[in-house]
Amino acid sequence: MSNNDNNIEKRSFEAFVSAIGSEIEQAQVRLISAANAQMLFHYWKMGNYILYHQTQQGWGGKVIKKLAQAIRFNYPEKKGYSVRNLAYMCQFARSYPLGALRSFIETDAKLVTPSVQKITNELQSLNNMTFTQEPLAQIQSTDNKEVAIVQEPLAQIQDVVQTVAAVYQVPIEDMEKLFLASPVARINWASHVILLNSSLPLGVEYWYMKQSVEMGWSSNVLKMQIESKLFERQINSHKVNNFTATLPAPQSDLANYLLKDPYIFDLAGAKERADERDIEEQLVKHVTRYLLEMGSGFAFVARQKHFQIGDSNFYADLILYNIKLHAYVVVELKATPFKPEYAGQLNFYINVVDDKLRGENDNKTIGLLLCKGKDEIVAQYALTGYDQPIGISDYQLSKAVPESLKSALPSIEQVEEELTMLLDNEKNRQK
Repeated sequence: MSNNDNNIEKRSFEAFVSAIGSEIEQAQVRLISAANAQMLFHYWKMGNYILYHQTQQGWGGKVIKKLAQAIRFNYPEKKGYSVRNLAYMCQFARSYPLGALRSFIETDAKLVTPSVQKITNELQSLNNMTFTQEPLAQIQSTDNKEVAIVQEPLAQIQDVVQTVAAVYQVPIEDMEKLFLASPVARINWASHVILLNSSLPLGVEYWYMKQSVEMGWSSNVLKMQIESKLFERQINSHKVNNFTATLPAPQSDLANYLLKDPYIFDLAGAKERADERDIEEQLVKHVTRYLLEMGSGFAFVARQKHFQIGDSNFYADLILYNIKLHAYVVVELKATPFKPEYAGQLNFYINVVDDKLRGENDNKTIGLLLCKGKDEIVAQYALTGYDQPIGISDYQLSKAVPESLKSALPSIEQVEEELTMLLDNEKNRQK
């Protein structure tokens, strides 16, 4: 062993190994992502090929069953070619023809800096688009038609790549680049199946795809978000805030886009209060579940953050940081409908966070008041005159939680009670 080997400094070597390990992990993620995209492109080609021959040969829907049987017989080791999955491949190809993929990529470029108005306009354009496919546009549903597969001259049955390239009159290499550049290639097949079953307009499907990629949703989370009508809550709802008056245009648009109304907190899996041994630990778990609903770019900073102002002590319910907004977000939870004085209390905490936590590179702190209902007119009047950015939204428990379980789950009122008890205990200890 050389002297150079003996002189390897431990800390440097550990950093060296850590860097190598990070690259290995990132490479695995890239390989998995690339494999997923290639599998989706394969499914898309398969769907187009089947649709084309259904039209050209006059085959009905039952050809898919015969095809699945033939694949299982000839290639028994190959998985993923069941009748159901082959039918989804056809639906996949029909839902996202080449023209749709091009439009998705163009929409991506237009929504680099999103706002509610821009998103509404662009998604409406996608919804209104009609993509013509020749000869795919001539396909009709003939699921009940009996299939009689006769021997065809080989020249009439070309391979998949040649056929799909001929259908779209685009080289397969260019087609692959388009497909892989679109958001269609960035979510998994299970998520696509959920979207295919959703009957959503094309533009809304595109939006959920983008959210899935950005937020790293699993297919189960995507399903939950569709069922909880996230699009309507984030895009179509009438939001109460003063962001336009208190923030510069790019940031006000983004803040308004990220705001939801109502917020739906999924508390499934939380323990009953009777099982709690460490109240503070349980509070952290409960509040973390609320964070899941907050959305893109939010990070947890503090719960019941203590501030000493003058001779008084104050505790902010929840402080987050949003990476996209480059701003702290102060969240106040209220177990009652909105009252005008709530806005004043939140405005106070925003001023404190601006003074105590906000750095020179941070944007203005934003306040989010979550109430159990509100009169929108009263709420909007209450915000008039404040120069700090404040949003007011309703909240509700997840409708996905069965009624039989709700009694066993902590409500937001219970969480507030726990927060109050913890605060009182801390004050008593300080006396």
